[in-house]
Amino acid sequence: MSHPTNSLENAASSYLRSARHQPVKWQEWGEEAFARAAQEDKPVLLDIGAVWCHWCHVMDRESYEDADLAEVINQHFVAIKVDRDERPDVDSRYQAAVQSMSGQGGWPLTAILTPDGRPYFGGTYFPRDERYGRPGFERVLRTMAEVWKSRRDEVLESAGSVIAAVEHGETFAGRSGQLTLGLVDKLVAHAVTQFDSRNGGFGSQPKFPHPSAIDLLLDVVTRTGNEGARTAATVTLEKMALGGVYDQLAGGFHRYSVDERWVVPHFEKMLYDNAGLLKNYTHAFQTMVNPDSARVARDIIRWMDEWLTDRELGGFYASQDADVSLDDDGDYFTWTRAEAAEVLTSEEMGVAGPWYDIGDVGDMHHNSLKNVLHLKYTLEGIASRAKLPVEQVQALLRSAKQKLYAARLKRTAPFIDKTIYTGWNALGVSAYVTAARVLNLEEPMDFALKTLDRLLKVGWESATGLAHVIAYSDGVAGKQRIAGVLDDYAFLAEACLDAWEATGKSHYYQRAIELTESMISRFYDPVGGGFFDSELGDRPIGALSARRKPLQDSPTPAGNPAAASVLVRLADLSGRVDFREKAEDTLENFAGIVEHFGLYAGTYGLALERLMLDPQQVFIVGEGAEARRLEATATAGFAVNKSVIRLSREQIKTGDLPPALAETLPNLPEIIRGNTPTFAIVCRGKTCLPPTASPEKLLEELGVTV
Repeated sequence: MSHPTNSLENAASSYLRSARHQPVKWQEWGEEAFARAAQEDKPVLLDIGAVWCHWCHVMDRESYEDADLAEVINQHFVAIKVDRDERPDVDSRYQAAVQSMSGQGGWPLTAILTPDGRPYFGGTYFPRDERYGRPGFERVLRTMAEVWKSRRDEVLESAGSVIAAVEHGETFAGRSGQLTLGLVDKLVAHAVTQFDSRNGGFGSQPKFPHPSAIDLLLDVVTRTGNEGARTAATVTLEKMALGGVYDQLAGGFHRYSVDERWVVPHFEKMLYDNAGLLKNYTHAFQTMVNPDSARVARDIIRWMDEWLTDRELGGFYASQDADVSLDDDGDYFTWTRAEAAEVLTSEEMGVAGPWYDIGDVGDMHHNSLKNVLHLKYTLEGIASRAKLPVEQVQALLRSAKQKLYAARLKRTAPFIDKTIYTGWNALGVSAYVTAARVLNLEEPMDFALKTLDRLLKVGWESATGLAHVIAYSDGVAGKQRIAGVLDDYAFLAEACLDAWEATGKSHYYQRAIELTESMISRFYDPVGGGFFDSELGDRPIGALSARRKPLQDSPTPAGNPAAASVLVRLADLSGRVDFREKAEDTLENFAGIVEHFGLYAGTYGLALERLMLDPQQVFIVGEGAEARRLEATATAGFAVNKSVIRLSREQIKTGDLPPALAETLPNLPEIIRGNTPTFAIVCRGKTCLPPTASPEKLLEELGVTV
């Protein structure tokens, strides 16, 4: 039976539009919905989810598409549906609220609110009928509606306490700590303690990637040679790349693994995860010169290029779903032995079967025949089992991989959410720029700059600020502009600085300055220090009145240390003392409590290193193959405080440099009048070494051993 569309017919978000035919009278988040709740004296049913979220769709089908249950909802509640990707400010606050009430969070998030938006009950997934040890959703709804009518005073008191708990939980009083590199040592020690030496990763199942924490470990390896950090980072990256959490055919990583061995993932793929991991594998290659790290980095780019990019206009799409329908669980990505044998020759199957661990009994609970492709053996081990030369095994595996992927492409692929979010795209730009420079890849650099130009052109206006959404999926236009949050400003300013270092084009530096000044004016707390995650606005609804200062990476880099990192970078380039003071003040704000965040404070550790360590700047002057060779040499050895900056002879002649660099390099115009067309200069702090055109000499000056 078809139902008339609800008001989500007019929504732009892919997640909201997927519910537009449900019999629930959904409304989007906004003053109109809450005004209706107040007028009708009804509580609000709040559903927060995402288009890539499997259990969100399960709850949609079981409950929100059920006409009888929809009647209960429509009679007793005003129903509001929120896309957590579109409104991270709403999601973060109600996640904190539900966690304070139930001890758990996640998606779908289900909360019952007063008409002014304060929660008095919450949880995550509720089954339609009682099972899994959870109460049936209809009983929950009827109980909460009755509580609102008959125990109003208790509800209001409880709702006030929840909001107070959210506000208190986000009010950090950590200024008792000192800003020293000892804090970094504590964060690293925590990560090493949590490290699973057998399987890689941190803790037990489920296992998530922790890109900022891994980058912190890699940086410490370069700086101190810490063997515990080296092992934790390298083994984790190696085991992830061997596991089913890595798409062995198309490249790219799924969101997380449900088991400790990285074999069975939750199959959705997210832009932000792959951007962070692309940086990890690139930085690992810089530090350890491991060819496998470079291979995985290129493979992540291959998948993103093919599936997650707007090739025409520039831009990275948000995500790919796990499933095609609720009746499968990663079936698009998994294989029965019969399915694999059908597309491979017997000789190919003889090596691909053990290589990808394709057995008669697979890995998936819903279908024991389905295998998640992952690697258990070495190439030499497979060759020995098959009694074939390694070269022949390699050739057979290449052809098998091509055939399996070609066959998979004939399947109906999970949905791609083509929404272009500013902050996530900025992470993608930074990752592409980093990988392109280290791996000498021209096309990813071009695409990164094309994307950055689109973000700045469409998303940024000095008067109104930055937009959170650049474009919605399939060209659907949003009714209203979604204001950028702290992450959007910090990540985009960082991307502009990365682009400036890679190209020397001064307009990227100028945009970074503008974005950072706007970030300070809109989010900085001049009284308590640090940055709020969103602008307060004139009339905040419900939990949006709670001010948050994000410190924890979850899973994208946390806004406060990301902002501090940008401020330090710009202070080093511009000489602006106010930028450095605000960076220091921001990090001091959390110094007394940050060590308790451990793995989830990787971005803080990286920002603190950038603040405490003298900047190391390598200037590459010139064009052509020799300049590219010097640039590739300069990137050897990942260090968060190292910048490799490309400058043209023309911009040096015209003085087109940030102010602090013009002071640091006062003799550059004189140097370029010499006979050496291409050279590198290494500076630490405000001290610079003489120019060199020798890659070997440059490595020596950088202290990199090969």
